[in-house]
Amino acid sequence: MVYAYMNNNKTVLITGATSGVGYAITHKLLMEGYTIWATGRNQSVLAELERHGAIIIQADLSQTEELDRILLAIDTPDIVIFSAGVGTFAYTYEATDEDIENTMDVNVLVPMQLTRRLLPRMMAKNNGQLIYIGSQAGKVATPKASVYAASKHALIGYTNALRLELKDFNIPVTTIHPGPIDTPFLDLADETGDYRTSVHRHLLPVETVVNAICQAIKKPVREVNLPWYMGITSKLYALMPSFIERVGHKFFFKKE
Repeated sequence: MVYAYMNNNKTVLITGATSGVGYAITHKLLMEGYTIWATGRNQSVLAELERHGAIIIQADLSQTEELDRILLAIDTPDIVIFSAGVGTFAYTYEATDEDIENTMDVNVLVPMQLTRRLLPRMMAKNNGQLIYIGSQAGKVATPKASVYAASKHALIGYTNALRLELKDFNIPVTTIHPGPIDTPFLDLADETGDYRTSVHRHLLPVETVVNAICQAIKKPVREVNLPWYMGITSKLYALMPSFIERVGHKFFFKKE
């Protein structure tokens, strides 16, 4: 079945389209009539998205040549949604070099490298929109998330500067900062299940994040904090970090 509920002439490039938020926003925008270029590594999920009308590009974005191949396969997108992300929730001394490199590569380097390749085209058009999926972890770090928090903190710094650079080119930059989302990401990041258990009352439905992205497409904003009260927490953290760290440690993890 091909979605064709609404007409929309805009084109969207979505990374990480085969799982979690990326998968859900791909379906949502297809229903609204956007032309979607969906990237990911899972061939079977890509095939499903193709049946629904997406133009699929199987790619491992951690490989530089794959980034170049994507540019050859698409026109200049009106909107880019950077949804691909990975993480491993473990104490710092337990993280492997591979875990660290993979997290920083996928969450930081790939968005930067792909953005750099796309910008000349978008700037030439003097039009476009960039939406990045950040995390509340990039604002308030918690135990067992040091590397993941570092990657999202780096993304915040990058997008803040990028927003200023693109102001005169009519290319708004939005960063979505969700708290923990109820997706398989949590189970992959923490095989013990402790993290999901500790935050189960605060897990965001995927639909909440998808709706926030759709709203940002229609009315671009600087950033979106989900849930809203976590935006207050990050502001309090800037004012009284020691207090928030004490409370946060007790909230997220029990002593072992």
